[in-house]
Amino acid sequence: MKVYLGNDIRNVAVVGHAHSGKTTLICALLHASKMTMTRGRIEDGSAVTAYDEEEVARRTTMSNAVAFAEWSGIKINLIDTPGFHMFVHETRAAMLPVEVALVVVNAQTGIEAVTDRVWKYAAEVSLPRVLAMNQVDHPKADSRVGRQRMIELLQEKWGRQVVPVQLPIVDQHGFHGVVDLVTMKAYLYKPDGDGRGEVGAIPEALKADAKAAHEALVELVAEGKDELMEEFFREGTIPEQHLIVALHEAIREDRIFPLLYVSGLRNVGTDHLLDFLKVYAPAPTEREPVATRGILHSSSSGVNGSGAGADQDEIVMRKVDDKEPLALYVYKTMTDPFAGRISFFKVVSGMMTTDKTVQNFTRHEPERLAHLSIMQGRKAVEVPELHAGDIGAVAKLRVTLTGDTLGDKAHEVYLEPVPMPEPAMTYAIEPKSRADEDKLGPALHKLMEEDPMVKFFRDPQTNEFLVAGAGQQHIEAVVSKLKRRYHTDVTLKAPKIPYRETILGRAEAQGRYKKQTGGHGQYGDCKIRMEAIPRGGGVVFGNEIFGGAIPRQYVPAVEKGVRESAARGFLAGYPVVDLKITVFDGSYHDVDSSEMSFKMAARLAFRKCMEQAKPVLLEPVMRVEIEAPDDFAGALLGDLNGRRGRVQGMESGGAGTTVRAEVPLAEMLSYGTTLTSITQGRGSFRMEMDHYEVVPALLAQKILANAKQQIHDDAEE
Repeated sequence: MKVYLGNDIRNVAVVGHAHSGKTTLICALLHASKMTMTRGRIEDGSAVTAYDEEEVARRTTMSNAVAFAEWSGIKINLIDTPGFHMFVHETRAAMLPVEVALVVVNAQTGIEAVTDRVWKYAAEVSLPRVLAMNQVDHPKADSRVGRQRMIELLQEKWGRQVVPVQLPIVDQHGFHGVVDLVTMKAYLYKPDGDGRGEVGAIPEALKADAKAAHEALVELVAEGKDELMEEFFREGTIPEQHLIVALHEAIREDRIFPLLYVSGLRNVGTDHLLDFLKVYAPAPTEREPVATRGILHSSSSGVNGSGAGADQDEIVMRKVDDKEPLALYVYKTMTDPFAGRISFFKVVSGMMTTDKTVQNFTRHEPERLAHLSIMQGRKAVEVPELHAGDIGAVAKLRVTLTGDTLGDKAHEVYLEPVPMPEPAMTYAIEPKSRADEDKLGPALHKLMEEDPMVKFFRDPQTNEFLVAGAGQQHIEAVVSKLKRRYHTDVTLKAPKIPYRETILGRAEAQGRYKKQTGGHGQYGDCKIRMEAIPRGGGVVFGNEIFGGAIPRQYVPAVEKGVRESAARGFLAGYPVVDLKITVFDGSYHDVDSSEMSFKMAARLAFRKCMEQAKPVLLEPVMRVEIEAPDDFAGALLGDLNGRRGRVQGMESGGAGTTVRAEVPLAEMLSYGTTLTSITQGRGSFRMEMDHYEVVPALLAQKILANAKQQIHDDAEE
């Protein structure tokens, strides 16, 4: 395998909505570059970047996968990313190790929800974008008027910087070529061929359109560059060699978003797309220096010689250059049944050689990187070295996980990991047998290493094991992987809602615990006052004892008694919160009083107060943000009203609507499935805990009846 320098590498994240044809397009690119003998297919599991058995079964990409193409003296690293909204956090993570995003747009449907979201992700990090209009061969996409309208929609959504650099050649034979608007040459293809085109004449019917589109491209490229504008006005155009350089710079500087036409399914336009990425996509060495967080070590004498000073963070700018100190960023982890844990990394700076020992700065441990590889799907191709800007992989690192920074021990730096959103959906998970119970924990932790979005924990209130993820399909995929990979059978069920109890009124009560047995008896007597406090206040304890009514050493026992009672609940066993309990009087016995007797007295007083203080049930209310095309806004609002939701605001931009609302958690447990149904899979949502509210009386009666029945059934068992 040839070793490539940074200026001969192109790192490309292939992004877009689900079913826009990203994986199929990558298969066509690999076939056109002769990296594969045949074009892979998702349906039969032969696609290079869709090797996971779960992805093959579901026919959708669920995690990032890497492939590479050697083309005309350069190496193009391609990261295939998920397009389904449940897994789009993986796409965000793929933005960090690349220099350009290839945004695949379905020629039939145009801009879809995830396409717009990943565009925004790229804009946030100022990542250059190239658009590929895919599936141009489809009958629904073969109208000239329709294609022109699609360009107008793209420009309405993303600005006039979206400009075609090609025109598709579509006639009675279908889509079989493109016109390059820079060189003004036509490239003709044999559909379902090897992806290699032949230079031909521009069809007569397209000459006028090509001339107008060429002039529009030249004018847009020249904007903002005085020397180009002068040349443009003087000559009426820009020479081809100057236009190529200027277009490359405009793409690198995020001033132009070029649009190309391809068909991954029929392998049309793919070699020209590879040529375009070679000539116009920025190389890693062209990017601005990477901002990293370094450690500025203070001198041992400290400030004014008074002692050791504290280390401080500093911003360290790292050029993507072999001469810089070595720094690697791990952007993905994969668990292979045979190779073990595989870590995918970007060489941020420096040069990495195989069998080298580096320092994991995140975990402060050394790691030996044996058998450096570049990945062609799941196949590892060993290489002796990797240069700055390249993407590689290594197996069986001891402690390294996704988001870690490694490098030269003498030059400590950190790259900030890509922030992961909070999980939107949680399910209770139960192993089906004792053997499954033993395997569940280790298996889930391996899956959590692969996907940081997956969380596994135990609810201290309900004692259930919970697994959290981006949505129902995400969690179902986790369960399927548990069974396929780790032979662990589990059952999913809706988690118990973490209800709370509180009071609306104020009450005072006395609790007296008196018990006489042989020898010393038990005597404790306390009076407490209970009152509501604002939401989120928890349980506050106050002491207003004076004159020694209760000895000081017994007051902590009173506090423990009321706190334990609050944790056990009053109405149906849910914790009581948002109240202040004050002990203000009591009595004791010199011989019979003890900590236990005062704790029991406090419990009695607590229950008496709760009976008088108007106890109510509280439910968690989530802050929900929903994104979907404008067409579904009415249906979304109607559904939210049926879920007792309160809409807080709506924003409409382009072809999408964002709805913000507050909805009780009990109404959101199955929302992912409903949203997919309402929006035909084009909607997505995020939610996080916001606050607790009083449950309506009629609903509270049903909840309390079910809870008491559950307590009764558990007692009988």
